[in-house]
Order: sequence, then C-alpha cells, then structure tokens
Amino acid sequence: MNRWLFLLFAALPLAAGAVVIRDDVDDARYQIEGSAFPALADMPGEGHGVLIDPRWVVTAAHAAPMEGMGASVTINGSAYGVERVYLHPGYRSMPEALGKEALATGNPAKIHAFLAETDDIALIRLQAPVNDVQPVPLYRGAAEVAQIAALIGKGATGNGAVGLVPGGPHRTTLRRAYNAITGGNDRYLWYRFDPPPQGLPLEGVLGNGDSGGPLVIKNQGTSQLVGLGSWITAVPEHALEAGFYGQVVYNVRVSRYIDWIESVMRTSDDASR
Repeated sequence: MNRWLFLLFAALPLAAGAVVIRDDVDDARYQIEGSAFPALADMPGEGHGVLIDPRWVVTAAHAAPMEGMGASVTINGSAYGVERVYLHPGYRSMPEALGKEALATGNPAKIHAFLAETDDIALIRLQAPVNDVQPVPLYRGAAEVAQIAALIGKGATGNGAVGLVPGGPHRTTLRRAYNAITGGNDRYLWYRFDPPPQGLPLEGVLGNGDSGGPLVIKNQGTSQLVGLGSWITAVPEHALEAGFYGQVVYNVRVSRYIDWIESVMRTSDDASR
C-alpha cells in the first residue's frame, strides 16, 4: 500500500506529512532552516529518518526504501547510497484489503487495530559515513509521557481548522512544531492536536509525507530522539482525513527498541570488518 495510505489510515504513517499547524499562527513561525536539524534524512520520494550514527539511519519501517541497495537518502544536502535496509522482525506491511475496506465503509477501525500490533521501525546502513553531521542520541529512559516534544518534517501541510491543503505535495518546506506526549505503550507514544486556546503556542502534528520523522525531547540539556512518526487516528467527523484538530499521532517508541537497534548495528558492523 502507498505510504500516504498507511499514514492516512493510521488514520492516516503518517503516512505522516509535513507539519500541520494552528490556524491562528503565522506559518513563518513554524518554518526552520535545515541547519536547525541537520540529522534529518529524506527518504526517496517522501518520508524521513534520523541519523543516529555516521553509518546508520533509523526510520519507520513503512517509510524505508524497500528497494534497498541502489536507493539513496539525503542528509544535510548530500545523497548517501543505501547499503542495506533492516526491517524489524515484528513489522508487517498493511494488507491492501484493509485500506479498500476503510474507503468503502468510512471506518478505519480495523486499520488502527492492525497498526497497533506491528513494529514499525527499520534501520538503514549507509554505504559511506556521514562526517559533517552530528548524529542524534537515542533516549534511553522511560519518562516520555508528559514531555513537550518537537516534531520536524517536510511533508504536506495545512492547519487544524481545515485540514491538509487539498492536493498539496508531500514534500514542502521544513517545519518544526511542538506537542505534549500524552500516552504510551510498549510500541508507541502518542500526542493529540489540541485547538487554541488549549494548544501550545506552536502546537502541530505531522502530515502526509512525514512518516519516520523525528520526535525529539530535551533530556539533561541534550536533544534526544524519542519517537518516529508512524500513524494517525482521525476525528470521527473526518474519519479518513488528516490534519484536523483532535487527531492523535502515534510515534514508534524508540526506547523500546534500543536493544534491537544496537544488536543490528553491532552485528552488521562486525560482519563488515
């Protein structure tokens, strides 16, 4: 299934997309330069990942370049070839039949149930190291809930009052918004898109094309990666649409996968020596 459907039917994974913003705040306040987060990796076409080691990018499995070798990702303006993609063994791609059923019935409940049980994370080993960007450290604690987190992406945009821009591209200007993490389980962390005046001054959520995009918190003065944009549940009145106030965004809970990440990286690095 297309990435945008995965995100959309999450409600969206997210696909997730560029950042969707408050309707009462100037978009310019959300836009940032690439230098603000140079470790962002652009997947081919759409979707993101995060540089966590000079040779490694972590992303949502559904956003990873499934063609593997021969593909490239872009980091800080430079293209890096993909040596290999490692999907988590617990990842399952969503059956296309579920998407068709949701479109026919207007009810994405079965999609949500499916996505909640899959491990939507992948690692990408690059053919060459990235030497001009500082990798982002992984959060290793268990206190993500109630933290204020930054979310970053270039996907489709819009605002909470009217949703995503109709027919808008899935790769736009780099934006950063903030949200409060309101819950979590073994696989996912989630936050809700609150309308003004409840929302944060730069409240926002991911949109179509932002799958695999980073969710970052400050921990002991350091920016650390806590989540990766994965999927969205929409509000009932917009059951198969993204970008409206009230929707909830689910992010891969990075801390839950630390052992798997380090094992894959160590085994692969040892084998390449």
